Amino acid sequence: MKNAELTELLKGLVAIPSPSRKEKDAADYLQQRLAGFGLEPVRKGNNLWIEEEGRGDGRPVILLNAHIDTVKPAEGYSRDPFTPVEDGDVIYGLGTNDDGASLVALLEAYVRLLPLRRSFRMIWSATAEEEVCGEGGLDSILPELGKIDLAIVGEPTGMKMAVAEKGLIVLDCTARGKSGHAARDEGENAIYNAIRDIDWFRTHRFERVSDYLGAVKMSVTMISAGTQHNVVPDNCRFVVDIRPNGLYSNAELMDIIRGSVSCEVVPRSLRHGSSHIDADHPVVKRAGNIGIELFGSPTTSNQTLLDFPSVKIGPGDSARSHTADEYILKSEIAGAVDVYVELLEGLEL
Repeated sequence: MKNAELTELLKGLVAIPSPSRKEKDAADYLQQRLAGFGLEPVRKGNNLWIEEEGRGDGRPVILLNAHIDTVKPAEGYSRDPFTPVEDGDVIYGLGTNDDGASLVALLEAYVRLLPLRRSFRMIWSATAEEEVCGEGGLDSILPELGKIDLAIVGEPTGMKMAVAEKGLIVLDCTARGKSGHAARDEGENAIYNAIRDIDWFRTHRFERVSDYLGAVKMSVTMISAGTQHNVVPDNCRFVVDIRPNGLYSNAELMDIIRGSVSCEVVPRSLRHGSSHIDADHPVVKRAGNIGIELFGSPTTSNQTLLDFPSVKIGPGDSARSHTADEYILKSEIAGAVDVYVELLEGLEL
């Protein structure tokens, strides 16, 4: 495809509102455009993918993934977020940086790599519900794709490669006590019971520390207890925000936490796993050989859903995401395509 075709494809997506769980029109448009390019996308829900021929031929499989959904427009836009505008090298519009640029750059890289001799097979995918980590997104199509050996997740990283990504666990905790009159020596104060556990969350240090993400971070962020001043409260509820560092599974962290505190602990979800790829993995070594900078990412992506090796790399800047007057540079997209091709063309899994 020509650069102008990629630009027009991106602008067409920007013009179609596609907030998470409402991506149908964008998926319809993308499906039609891919067919016009001579590609044959498969669709499930609002997710599309193109699979290279040869399933079952024994070659390892690389998944190229980006998402088509966006957040709602931020306040402060000085222009219509759904009217794509080109101004020299700049394209303005909601979803240009996050994640349209990665989507079109990975598509072009896929097309360029197809005729080249490679030791691996590719699947390109455009998926829904990434911004809300919804079950109707990448999660829903993974069983259809078969065994995946590596994923390249496109997100705005300035074409640096995230080799680790923080996860997220939110805990709803309840410390129990026994109600009583505050004027008499009776009851068991749930707040005091909560304080012991809150102090554990504040002071505990997990042993495994990531070179890229540091330690697991736990923060108590909300607390609620009591009904009136003269009643000893019989429960105290608090919320803990946990950012895993890729060296513990969410299940491991839950086992440690439940074995250390006395309060009731209920995770809202354990789907948001952290990721950490081995430094000796071929894609990490290949990135080093061609001068790609490595880093650990504090933001989550579709990597949280993957239980196989993955890295995150794409055009744009994470700081532009979810902000007013979002934009991408056409030169960033073109440069990203070249980097993707160079990264994958010489890769041996």
